[in-house]
Amino acid sequence: MKQLGMPVSDDTILRHLKRGASPVDEPPARIVGIDDWSWRKSWRYGTIIVDLERRQVVDILEDRSVASVAQWLKRHPSIEVVSRDRCGLYAQAAREGAPQASQVADRFHLIQNLRLAIEEQMSLSGRATGRALLPDDDIEIDHEDRASHELAPETLWRNQLRRTHRQSRKEVFETVHALSKEGLTCSEIARRTGYGRRSIAKWLTFETPPDRRRNALQPTSPRYFEAFLTQCWKDGNRRGRHLFHDIKHRGYTGSFSNLERLLATWRRAEKPEADKDKGEAAPARIGLIDRAYDNAPVRDPQTGHLISPVVAATLCIKPRGALTINQARKVDALKQGSRMFAALRSFSMQFRGIFHSRKSARLGKWIDDAIHSGLVFLARFARVLHRDIEAVCNAIELPWSNGQAEGQINRLKTIKRAMYGRAGSELLRARMMPIKSAELHTK
Repeated sequence: MKQLGMPVSDDTILRHLKRGASPVDEPPARIVGIDDWSWRKSWRYGTIIVDLERRQVVDILEDRSVASVAQWLKRHPSIEVVSRDRCGLYAQAAREGAPQASQVADRFHLIQNLRLAIEEQMSLSGRATGRALLPDDDIEIDHEDRASHELAPETLWRNQLRRTHRQSRKEVFETVHALSKEGLTCSEIARRTGYGRRSIAKWLTFETPPDRRRNALQPTSPRYFEAFLTQCWKDGNRRGRHLFHDIKHRGYTGSFSNLERLLATWRRAEKPEADKDKGEAAPARIGLIDRAYDNAPVRDPQTGHLISPVVAATLCIKPRGALTINQARKVDALKQGSRMFAALRSFSMQFRGIFHSRKSARLGKWIDDAIHSGLVFLARFARVLHRDIEAVCNAIELPWSNGQAEGQINRLKTIKRAMYGRAGSELLRARMMPIKSAELHTK
């Protein structure tokens, strides 16, 4: 300020900036996009609200909670459309704070959720990468124990995925050591197998495949309070909401659904034997890959390396016209070598076609077909889609999406990082929101 000849302090400038950041006198917002942004990644989040018609930030909230967002929406009864991602938190806030508004699910997140479902489905054949595995202890129940334990389908599939991943990593580990014994260098092994040279050099230092270290428990996990929960369970306090309230006062920062997943395993362990016998046949069927789909690993026709589930899922949702020549060859090889991939690509192209047609009437049939397809992860995606069917239909028919909100979040991150320790909520709001032009000093 001294160099500019202005005899004021930095704090005075910031104070006037904050004062001028009050909402601009414009017609109230009708169509808004809501998304979260991180004060500190995986630790603390805020909420940004964007006017999608005027393409400007309406407000910035310090936290990410149903109460704060619903309260903000109640103060703005003019809102007609709320665009959001797949987060259930903002869906609940919109139902409570703006019941008159139509909710729109973000199309980008819908496609990404489909891609993740396809990736998990393709992972059933193995997922050989350079990452270490979780220890065997994390696989809750093995095949031999299915006769005496009834697990949820999600647990069975998760255990099967981990077993498949472990077996595929073991095969890769043995292949790398076999090539090393033949006298090949790390670079030559990397060229032949397609894995990174650093990963290969790391594997050669171990005699058995390395296990990943478990992360330290955090207050976001109910297992952090497992001793207290176990005592409450023994004392007869087994109501999920009561336990959630108790551990919330002890510092629990996770969700109620996360706690319910832990309590569900305890409830299943205490089920009477008669109930377990009734459901014995179902887990045995659910835990196996559907024989109607051949999901053997497929090799890249150009390099000869195995095509990973990540690459296969990305290519699966990509239309033919957007594929390069090499990508088209990979897709053709995957369709010929894996009937599962062919079925998944058919579903993904139909899903994209529904969005391009702007007709939501076809979505119901697609969901029914996906649920009865025998592809467990695609069926799970379809069931979740059905629970949010109204917002998904609006995403198909209406032109609004959360793209503008994502762009404003990128701008917010840039400003926040440039402000260092001064990036408080009040100053962030002042720099993100438009300033009243009438209050600017002009000559």
